[in-house]
Amino acid sequence: MCCIRCNTAACEQFHAFDAHNPHVYRALERMAARRLAAGATRVSLKDLFEDLRCQLPHGVAGLNNNYTALYARRLVSEHPHWAAAFELRRRRAA
Repeated sequence: MCCIRCNTAACEQFHAFDAHNPHVYRALERMAARRLAAGATRVSLKDLFEDLRCQLPHGVAGLNNNYTALYARRLVSEHPHWAAAFELRRRRAA
């Protein structure tokens, strides 16, 4: 999972959103894979979020920019070979 300890409201909100919108993670995963396959050495989750918002005709209710770091951690957790492409900063809230 993306969080070591999920004891913050924001983290719990992320997990609830992710559980109700699994297509969001799958889309981010596909988009990141495409960019890396095209030769990108860095991937910005903020950019992927904006691209996703443009691709979905009615957007995704609840897609919060605060979730970008958690999605980045999940992508790296599930695809460790992508770790160099994402800059993961130390979390302030634990």
